[in-house]
Amino acid sequence: MDRLLFLVLGDDAFSDYIQLQVPINFLKKRKRRKKCSNRSKTGRKTNQIQEAASMATAADGVAAIALCPDVAVYWLNRGLCHFKRKEWAKVEEDSRRALALDDTLVKGHYLLGCAMLEKEQCALAIKEFNKALDLLKSSNLGDKMAEDIWQVLAKAKYQDWEIHSTKRVWKMQSLKEACENALQEHHFLSGTLVGDGSTNEYTDQLKLLSEVFTKATIDDTPTDVPDYLCCQITFEIFRDPVITPSGITYERSIILEHLCKVGNFDPVTREPLKEHQLVPNLAIKEAVQAYLKNHSWAYKLN
Repeated sequence: MDRLLFLVLGDDAFSDYIQLQVPINFLKKRKRRKKCSNRSKTGRKTNQIQEAASMATAADGVAAIALCPDVAVYWLNRGLCHFKRKEWAKVEEDSRRALALDDTLVKGHYLLGCAMLEKEQCALAIKEFNKALDLLKSSNLGDKMAEDIWQVLAKAKYQDWEIHSTKRVWKMQSLKEACENALQEHHFLSGTLVGDGSTNEYTDQLKLLSEVFTKATIDDTPTDVPDYLCCQITFEIFRDPVITPSGITYERSIILEHLCKVGNFDPVTREPLKEHQLVPNLAIKEAVQAYLKNHSWAYKLN
């Protein structure tokens, strides 16, 4: 096989090969290692270029701000650079400067919300994300921005629930123990406890007390979300539900993607379906909002 290879290359190449006694496999392995090394160097170089581009953009932002400090977009652009570098204190500072100049910047509220979320100030983050979503309705930034905002809003609401839920559970447990001790002391002083420390009345009251506290904490106990609140395609809780002529409700972005990529038909009933036939299901949307208000743990499911 080696000889056939050098028949193509010529006798001089074959002679050099014999003289040096270098196997072709070694040359091939060396070539592969060189390619891998080149790819690794290319990857590192790409990262360095991206880092340099980010720093250059930030530098341009500094220069632009120095020339025109009253232009909100300049502060916003520099804030985006800090956002990519996860410099949250600077993100907060620049987004606040931008919003002070123009309170209608969707990305400004988004960036400020992200900075607040990193500081675990969930209530402030939720406020900023809701403001961004409200402003987004009258802008042309598209569904991608809405999806990004929704994701961080859901994260903020879940974290807010998690923090407050932990405190509520601890308080309820402390109160339950205090009630049980008070109940035991009452029966002891009244002489209704028997030798083993229990009576039918005392046992029944303890059971009832446990049921009361269980019901009080039921909203903080994660369970399965009702099927009617979930999209039949993604099985995720609705955000923007729309209903078809066949009476089936889907998540708007999901059914639009289906119509665009798969075909103009209902994915469940297979009946013909066009985008203009989709109608917002306001009843389901209100039901979802009411459910999430009392069961914020469901935000994590999305």
